[in-house]
Amino acid sequence: QVQLVESGGGLVQAGGSLRLSCAASVRSFRNSAMGWFRQAPGKEREFVAAITWSGGSIYYANSVKGRFTISRDNAKNTVYLQMYNLKPEDTAVYYCAAAVRIGVEPTEYDYWGQGTQVTVSS
Repeated sequence: QVQLVESGGGLVQAGGSLRLSCAASVRSFRNSAMGWFRQAPGKEREFVAAITWSGGSIYYANSVKGRFTISRDNAKNTVYLQMYNLKPEDTAVYYCAAAVRIGVEPTEYDYWGQGTQVTVSS
């Protein structure tokens, strides 16, 4: 069982930056693709970014491309989401997730964290 714990959320003004972290509980994290998703009130959970276990393949949603960067440190069992130039529409609960293979659909991920709130004020 993989346990994922997100941190780093908060309140930021539009144009600001935040870095989210997701720490995994087990070494098998190193063999897992990792993804970030977000869910705003009244909306479906949507894909944000994903990275393979090696970091060799990375996917981004069009809405965050050029503003967000996903990375991972397998020695620390941690994946990061650096967010720049935040916009009010980025406001959501952000979740990290682990999967056998990289994907963009929530159903492709087997383990989920509890989420961390990101609020961007205008």
